[in-house]
Amino acid sequence: MVSALGMTAALGGCGSTGPSGVTLRLVAADYGDSAANSSKKYWDALAKDYQAKHPDVRVEVSVYSWNDVDRKVKEMVDAGHAPDLAQIGAYADYAAAGKLYPASELLSIRTQADFLSQLSDAGEWKHTQYGIPFAASTRVLFYNKTLFDKAGITPPTTWDQLAADAQALKDKGVKYPYALPLGPEEAQAETMQWLLAGGNGGSGYTDDIGTYTIDSAANVSTFAWLKDELVGKGLTGPVAPGKLNRADAFAAFADGQVGMVNGHPTLIQQAARKGVKFGMVPMPGRDGRARASMGVADWMMAFRNGHADQTGDFLDFVYSEKNVLDFSRTYGLLPVTSSASNAMSASDAAGDKALRPFLDQLPTSGLYPVGKTSWAAVSAAVKKYIGQAVAPGGNPSAVLSRLQSTATAADSSSQG
Repeated sequence: MVSALGMTAALGGCGSTGPSGVTLRLVAADYGDSAANSSKKYWDALAKDYQAKHPDVRVEVSVYSWNDVDRKVKEMVDAGHAPDLAQIGAYADYAAAGKLYPASELLSIRTQADFLSQLSDAGEWKHTQYGIPFAASTRVLFYNKTLFDKAGITPPTTWDQLAADAQALKDKGVKYPYALPLGPEEAQAETMQWLLAGGNGGSGYTDDIGTYTIDSAANVSTFAWLKDELVGKGLTGPVAPGKLNRADAFAAFADGQVGMVNGHPTLIQQAARKGVKFGMVPMPGRDGRARASMGVADWMMAFRNGHADQTGDFLDFVYSEKNVLDFSRTYGLLPVTSSASNAMSASDAAGDKALRPFLDQLPTSGLYPVGKTSWAAVSAAVKKYIGQAVAPGGNPSAVLSRLQSTATAADSSSQG
């Protein structure tokens, strides 16, 4: 993501548009990759549209890059100047500190009911929804059609087929038969995708009631398979998975050097710009299609600044079908509401069709345990250590047990 592309100067206490007026301050993340498509343009247009219908409410928008936005919001909160609304990557710490309005105190019943249920559930802290889903994406397996044709292979539907395809690609001199980015940038994502695909009870980082199960037998078996059948056989390329970052894996795919990689919607445009012919299929599971894809959601939250009515009314506007679709289509992301998802599914527009493989995965996707305040520490530990599980001489069981101990300790101390 690019750096901040402009922000309003007013970041102090809430202003006023007159005796009965209210100023809402919104801090948002930038999903654009250039000045031309900065999220600032989206939010400014939306705020202008809203203010035209609500002259007693002013919406001040500040947009920061993903590298900065979470820190900026934390600094504002710590200084006692929390924004009214923040659209960032996590909400649980603020919910646990009692700083947020529950969604039920803000949104109309119609708006609340329109959210996809698994996203609403992921927005809960201690069984109350504070995190309001704003944007979502899932992962599918991208494959290079040109390289597959040269190797005479078809997209895999099981792990054994994936390994066989990778071997065939290696035999044809493909640099990265299967790119396995377990480097520090985003290892928690690739890891979760494989854990969800593991079968035999593999459920990601937690079980159905939210207890960390990182070192479950199914998860250990999954990483043992990766170590023995892909990495150990030289099918993951010249860079050790623990040192390969997601951005580098995507760039290599766009350069035609990768046979297969798990990717999210931004890879569509990245690969298309370089002229790579690619296909997309669901992530293979151990014995068939994976139980679930990995889903990711970003969050909107409202701080307790005394403007619940105005904030809720503005959010109802933000989450109208039209506005959700506009944002999703502008940035190649998935709608978080049923109404917008249904509209996108029924659309014949080229951009909507391109997103359909991801959209199909969303209802059954598994999400990070973002409702746990311990998740940040666990995610950081996964990024740091998971690559060791598949390294030469590595011990998947020992590495996952270490991560489990970290997660249990973090969970106990946070009581999240």
